[in-house]
Amino acid sequence: MKQPEPPHPAQSIAIDGPSASGKSSLARAVAQSLGWVHADTGSLYRAVAYALDRDNLLNAEEHELCNHVQTRTIQYAIHNGFTHVLLDGEDVTDRLRQEEIGRSASRISQIPCVREKLFRVQREIGCQGKVVMDGRDIGTVILPEATLKIFLVASPEVRADRRYLELLQKGSGRPRAEILADLAERDERDRNRPLAPLRQAPDALILDNSKMTIEESVQWILKKLPH
Repeated sequence: MKQPEPPHPAQSIAIDGPSASGKSSLARAVAQSLGWVHADTGSLYRAVAYALDRDNLLNAEEHELCNHVQTRTIQYAIHNGFTHVLLDGEDVTDRLRQEEIGRSASRISQIPCVREKLFRVQREIGCQGKVVMDGRDIGTVILPEATLKIFLVASPEVRADRRYLELLQKGSGRPRAEILADLAERDERDRNRPLAPLRQAPDALILDNSKMTIEESVQWILKKLPH
């Protein structure tokens, strides 16, 4: 008797890469083109950093920090195809883009209890299918079964320029040299953290978008997506 074929895995796209490579902007644009959901996993870590900062615990001992994190509820909510982050039921999405919160999120993402806390949240939405998820360990840890895996890169100078312009639009005038040094520090930390370090999945495609527009990058990805 012929065995039934296993169900086709839910379609998903995993986009990994270093800070300021344009992951979130590209993932959002790809999701819009496909009519899929965009899940910005970095926003979850930012929510943890935001919660700790608000409670003056960012510099607490790890055991104290972990105890506090375990008491918080962090969830995704989908509105019009976009994921919002709920912290204890409150939508804090619009409060998470400050540069300082991003730096703190990069640091606390190395803490095992934080990653374990957020793993299930990411897996739940990723396994629903028709989702574009970006981060640093999506193709290697969160969605190793993703339909398409992209490792997004750009030159350090281009990444620094992008972050500089982003901050300038927000009213912050940090020097490019300082931003470049900060990105190098983040890269080193992300690549060498003991748990789920930033690395290219063996079956991921490398996309260098240093000289590409978002639309060009979107079209590049759509052409690679199996049909």
